[in-house]
Amino acid sequence: GARIFENVAVTQILVEQGRASGVRTTHGDMRAEFVVNAAGMWAHGLGAAAGTTVPLHAAEHFYIVTEAIPGLPKHLPVLRDGDACSYFKEDAGKLLVGWFEPVAKPWGMMGIPESFSFDQLPDDLEHIEPLLEAAIHRVPALGQAGIQLFFNGPESFTPDDRYLLGETPEVRNLFVAAGFNSIGIQSAGGAGKVLADWIVDGHPPMDLWDVDIRRAMPFQRNRTYLKDRTVEALGLLYAMHWPFRQPETARGVRRSALHDRLKASGACFGEVAGWERPNWYAPKGVAAEYRYSFGRQNWFEHSAAEHRAVRNNVGLFDQSSFGKYTVEGGDAEIVLNRVCANDVSVPVGQIVYTQWLNARGCIEADLTVTREAEERFLVVTAAATQTRDLAWLRRHMPQDARAVAVDVTSAYAVLGIMGPKSRD
Repeated sequence: GARIFENVAVTQILVEQGRASGVRTTHGDMRAEFVVNAAGMWAHGLGAAAGTTVPLHAAEHFYIVTEAIPGLPKHLPVLRDGDACSYFKEDAGKLLVGWFEPVAKPWGMMGIPESFSFDQLPDDLEHIEPLLEAAIHRVPALGQAGIQLFFNGPESFTPDDRYLLGETPEVRNLFVAAGFNSIGIQSAGGAGKVLADWIVDGHPPMDLWDVDIRRAMPFQRNRTYLKDRTVEALGLLYAMHWPFRQPETARGVRRSALHDRLKASGACFGEVAGWERPNWYAPKGVAAEYRYSFGRQNWFEHSAAEHRAVRNNVGLFDQSSFGKYTVEGGDAEIVLNRVCANDVSVPVGQIVYTQWLNARGCIEADLTVTREAEERFLVVTAAATQTRDLAWLRRHMPQDARAVAVDVTSAYAVLGIMGPKSRD
């Protein structure tokens, strides 16, 4: 059975030979075959100290509890008002009202104070007053009820508002269950179940890519990036979830060598894995910006024109955001043939399209391998899976293999020339 130790601080995750081996606590070291970093808003710092990326940041979260309201139904359904960024629920005969405001207040940028433990932060009535007025407009009874509690406490949020689950790509047997973006209680049962299965079986029980910790990029450890994105991330929980919506904060982290030229050509950029990528091009006189809608959006005709140009003529694509690794050494070919479904024993200069499969015959990666020299290969994969695929490759290289895999994503640009006239 499980043993629970209260009032014991974990000060360090122990790592030996690339594997988690336990935790160091104020009561001594505790050895374990597996470690789960479920430290909430402390998970970022604890993970970083172990060499892992756990991108989350705390933000102030506000709610009030009214005095008792006579006649308030005990089974009042939860009410959410997206326009007012508010939620309302009955709480022991009182009304609890909380907010996910569009411009949030990040907290703890320099780290969570050692003495802090689920405490209350100072009130900020000026920040919350417009939201409270909107809540009273929606539920007029609030205007007649006294406020028993004004609460401000920190919760952690991730850059994409999806939680972080699974084994870290940097350290074996170190798992993460954190960054639940204020839905930890409702997600806990399912998250705990799939994480337990993942630990026991050695793989996730279903497709969990949306919340997989391996989607995180190393640059997302940066506290300034996390602070800037958290200003936006909290409010997006109640914002309209437009198709193709792009984040507005913490942009411009990764740019290709052609970024300025693409911008001058009218590019409207989207973000993938921190990269600024041209999603479509605005013609002269048209603003290169999204106008969101659930119908056909403003970029459709411009994207269609690009499609027709490439389909009938030729187009140049900046694909520099692709993840890229070199695999080099005397056993490079053997290693890649072990991992790849296709045969990479090809002449120098030839490209092989292949998948990487797991022991269950399922696809783990979809990519190309180019033989650059007798003992050197270039692997090119999707931008979003840069971290995930490199971890998969390294973990399936025999320890005694005379080969090394190096991430060279930022070292090379990629240009694609496509269309029926691409060879002209």
